Amino acid sequence: MRQAFSKGFIYILLTIGSLLMLLPFIWMISTSLKTPGEVMSMPPTWIPESWKWDNYLKAWEMAPFLRYTLNSIIVVIVSTIGEIITTILAAYAFSRLQFWGRDIVFAILLGTMMVPGEMLLIPNFVTLSNLGWINQYEALIIPWLASIFSIFLLRQYFLGVPKELHYAAKIDGCSNFRFLWSVMVPLAKPAIVTIALLKAIGSWNAFLWPLIVTQSEEMRTLPVGLTAFTTEAGTNFELLMAASSMIILPMIILYIILQKYIIEGVSKAGLKG
Repeated sequence: MRQAFSKGFIYILLTIGSLLMLLPFIWMISTSLKTPGEVMSMPPTWIPESWKWDNYLKAWEMAPFLRYTLNSIIVVIVSTIGEIITTILAAYAFSRLQFWGRDIVFAILLGTMMVPGEMLLIPNFVTLSNLGWINQYEALIIPWLASIFSIFLLRQYFLGVPKELHYAAKIDGCSNFRFLWSVMVPLAKPAIVTIALLKAIGSWNAFLWPLIVTQSEEMRTLPVGLTAFTTEAGTNFELLMAASSMIILPMIILYIILQKYIIEGVSKAGLKG
């Protein structure tokens, strides 16, 4: 009886937490279907009086979102592939290869995670400006081709692979590179998918950095494109919410499809090492 009560209490807390997390999304969708007058009405209403589905079409036509979408797709694909490659190579080096100063270098890299990202905005911008990469794809992609957190996560996963596999492969004449791609990478598939998905979501939703390094509409990404709904006359909240709903939908679908890999990858990486 006591166990059933505890389990029921936990389910209630989880349900309340889930509803609190969903409320902003429900409000966003509700606002996207309202008229301008209804958006500003007080007290606010959850259910629109007249469902304005054409807000989505107006929002799409208000700015060159097709170009923004293309830019976002390019940035997400290239930066995700680049980070996966650098993460796999670095995680393998820090988990399996023996070289002088390995643990010291890894500790220093972990220490950089404590540096706020905002402190690096100006140095990174100055560096890219000197290279002539401002308002180009290089500025949107190259600074984010490596992630210390991803390296740490995959390294922990690699450490969970029995060393006997590595020894046996070396005896059979297998090179480090072949062992990495033939054995380690397939075994670490859940962690790699988790890293790729987190990277894709982060790149898709990035706002501050693309806003800083892009100067023309041709190079803007989707989150930066949302600024088109804020003018000197005010903000078109219903169109802004409609555009926001369209932007986050692909990532929600991707997360739902691959969520089992995230749970498996994070849980196993956290237990081993």
